[in-house]
Parts: sequence; C-alpha cells; structure tokens
Amino acid sequence: HIFLPTRFGGDQPVYINIIRDPVNRFLSNYFFRRFGDWRGEQNHMIRTPSMRQEERYLDINVCILENYPECSNPRLFYIIPYFCGQHPRCREPGEWALERAKLNVNENFLLVGILEELEDVLLLLERFLPHYFKDVLSIYKNPEHRKLGNLTVTVKKTVPSPEAIQILYQRMRYEYEFYYYVKEQFHLLKRKFGLKSHVRKPRPRPEFFIPSPLETEEPIDDEEEDDEKWLEDIYRR
Repeated sequence: HIFLPTRFGGDQPVYINIIRDPVNRFLSNYFFRRFGDWRGEQNHMIRTPSMRQEERYLDINVCILENYPECSNPRLFYIIPYFCGQHPRCREPGEWALERAKLNVNENFLLVGILEELEDVLLLLERFLPHYFKDVLSIYKNPEHRKLGNLTVTVKKTVPSPEAIQILYQRMRYEYEFYYYVKEQFHLLKRKFGLKSHVRKPRPRPEFFIPSPLETEEPIDDEEEDDEKWLEDIYRR
C-alpha cells in the first residue's frame, strides 16, 4: 500500500483488495488470537505462547467496557491506515487519514470488494482479470474448497452485549465511514456491470447498530458508457 512502483521506472501494478465489517473483523481477530481455528487444536498456543491464561480467557465485554488496550484505540484503527499509506498522519484517527484512504482507493485500486458479498467480488474479478480469475466462482463453490474453508472458522467466538457493540461502533466511527464508502462504491460498480447481488437480505439491524447508507444492489438496465472503455480508463490510472 505504498504506491511507489512508478518512481522506479516500472509499470503501476493492479491493486485489488477485500475488506469486511470492522466490528466483525475485530471480533474474529480477538478470538482467533486466543483460540485459533479448526485447522489445529494447539494453533493458538503456538501463535500467542506468552499470553497469560487470564488474558486468554478475558471476557470480551470486560475488555470493551473496561477499556482494555486491546479493545480501544488505536488498536481498533487498522483498515484506514492500510489504505492511507506511510504518512505519519495515517496512524491518527481522523478526517485527514479517512480522506486520503478514500483517495487511494479511487486512484490506485482496480477493485476493493466487500467480504460479505464475496461471490460478487469473484464475479467482478473474473470480468476484469479473466486470465487470472477464470472460473473462480466455480472453484470457490467446489465442495472440497468449502470443506477447507470451514476449517478456518474461529473457535469459541461469542457475540458481545449490545452495550459493548455500541461502544465498539463509537470507537470505530472512522473505520465505518470508510467501510460504508467502499461498500457504496462497490455497489455502484456492480450496477455498472449489470451484476445482480448474491448477498442475502440482511436481518433487521438492532437499534444499537449504525445504519448504513442506501445500498444499490439492483442492476441498471441501460448504460451510456461502454463497459470495456471504462475498464481501460482504470488501467491508465
């Protein structure tokens, strides 16, 4: 995410990435560090051998509500710094880092997808880069791949209380501004290519969830701009 290749005379590479809901990502990381996944019973002990037992079994609600370092800023500020870059201000939660991250997404990435809509991400990648992603959705849906994917599910993952989740949302407000911005751009991209969404209709959000902006999941019937010309413009950036 440094965006410097052209300074050394090379071609600008094609950047692609996928992000996920910030709170869900935080919770997966919290429990994965402690208990690993189904690929190996002792993976978590190898990964975090110095973690004390009281820390390993620390209740997630206590961690959040009592403001443990692991559950407070800047530990909750991670998506924006990655897309923002190497400037020191990219590590400071605020509007400057947020806007720079958005700019980098717009100017340097072919695609930033949403993990919750992974099948649509794969379909777009196959459309944009068929040489590398031909039949990628079929591979993803293959039973053997599904079986392997199930082994990466985090062990002992629990859902925090509504109060704790609300605090996480407040602490990660810039992360969510960026996440919803990327999600909106992703949905506009799906519409441009007439891609019907494969994401299931979400359950009603509890009151403590931050509402998302209007999502655009239905395809547009008519497009004035030719799809291939639009894709060529991206490669010229």
